[in-house]
Amino acid sequence: MELPRRLRLAAAFAAALAVVGPLAWMWQASLLPPAYSITDMGQADHGRPGHGHHAGGARDITSLITDRRRAPDVDVTLTARQQRFRLASGREVDGYTLNGRSPGPEIVATAGQLVQVRLVNESVSGGVTLHWHGVDVPGGEDGVAGVTQDAVGIGRDFVYRFVARQAGTFWYHSHQLSHEQVAGGLLGALVIRPAHERSPAVDVIALTHLYNGIRTINGSESDLVVPAQPGARARVRVINTDNGPTSTWVTGATPRLVAVDGTDLHAPGPVGRAAILVTSGGRADVEVTMPADGSPVRVQIGGPLSVVLTGSSHRTSPAPASTRPAATLDLLAYGSPASIPFDAARPDRTFRYEMGRRPGFVDGLPGFYWTINGHLYPDVPMFMVAEGDVVRMTIVNDSGEVHPMHLHGHHALVLSRNGVAATGSPWWIDSLNVEDGESYDIAFLADNPGIWADHCHNLPHAQEGLLVHLMYENVTTPFLIGGPADNSPE
Repeated sequence: MELPRRLRLAAAFAAALAVVGPLAWMWQASLLPPAYSITDMGQADHGRPGHGHHAGGARDITSLITDRRRAPDVDVTLTARQQRFRLASGREVDGYTLNGRSPGPEIVATAGQLVQVRLVNESVSGGVTLHWHGVDVPGGEDGVAGVTQDAVGIGRDFVYRFVARQAGTFWYHSHQLSHEQVAGGLLGALVIRPAHERSPAVDVIALTHLYNGIRTINGSESDLVVPAQPGARARVRVINTDNGPTSTWVTGATPRLVAVDGTDLHAPGPVGRAAILVTSGGRADVEVTMPADGSPVRVQIGGPLSVVLTGSSHRTSPAPASTRPAATLDLLAYGSPASIPFDAARPDRTFRYEMGRRPGFVDGLPGFYWTINGHLYPDVPMFMVAEGDVVRMTIVNDSGEVHPMHLHGHHALVLSRNGVAATGSPWWIDSLNVEDGESYDIAFLADNPGIWADHCHNLPHAQEGLLVHLMYENVTTPFLIGGPADNSPE
């Protein structure tokens, strides 16, 4: 017996409502307000209950700065422009410059010096900031729009000051609309040299960046050729500023990997026929001793381009570029063990950072989004710590893609990968390559109060919600995501 037409319509409407109703609710719940504090996002995760240090009195993040009375040792002004510019090869690119060039000027300091950088926005329409990638600066100097400062609008400036405490290889880049501005060239190298240590005879910065798919080293599409005398010790500082991992390998000499992410490795041995993986945002300092016969050495980066260290023999050209070695150096077992400054086996706080992916809505837009502990942004954890805590974190990637994870304001020690404990040199990172299906245990000391981003440095992934924050319990911020400054850090 056929149902009456009105009843059939009512049943169809009810069925549609059963589908559309939950979707409409999810859409509505995902909408972000025009301005909100990052401290209000998601849920506070205090780690293991009953442990940890006690937070002191409340501190505004703007008070976490370097002494304004101390005169700077290194004083730089960087003027940001949104413009069409010319690479060293002559190719023209639409993007962003600092002092009329991209990459921006190399900033070089000595450990212990105070670095002061005045950022001037001449024409970047979306506003701009500078983040000091890998440098554990005070919380108020971190350069994250809407968290530690407002984006610097056209005609305005902002002054950053920090003491260069740790010698190593670092870089700087915008953290306002970072997925657009970093790709467009708003970045540069930062090197802090040791105060009381003999430098290598040859010290080379090799910053790799893709401009609209064009591979460059220090802004050039050609090999970087550097003179090096026979027997000289040469250090090549590889900086990966792109959204995905790259590799570096050497022909013509046996290299050592002497530092990762600005931290020296302990007793690093010869690297055989293996490539060194450098994740997005990561740095690898590769050292070679030039052959006594003056033969050249090629330090290949990402495939087509190299740093060519030229000797003085009759061999005026190096061996041709080679294919990537099949093996990858395993830093879990490279070098020799050494003491660490805390007991990672007795953490005060324990957290889990599990990455996945599923359909849903973020700010009203449907898509296939990244999840953290099963939730979509902004319903993600805020990892709460107090100064002095030993923090242990398990990072799990079940998302289907690799994620280069970057923790601001701290260097973390890699304890294990997929349950296999580290046995080599202490492996300190601020940028960690986490492949799909991998899990890592890391640990660090909460010794730098602030509100710190902990996000994927494939920056479009961060813009799609793959980020959380590490928050010290007594730190507050007056800055807002969105708002009058239109802060949009990712």
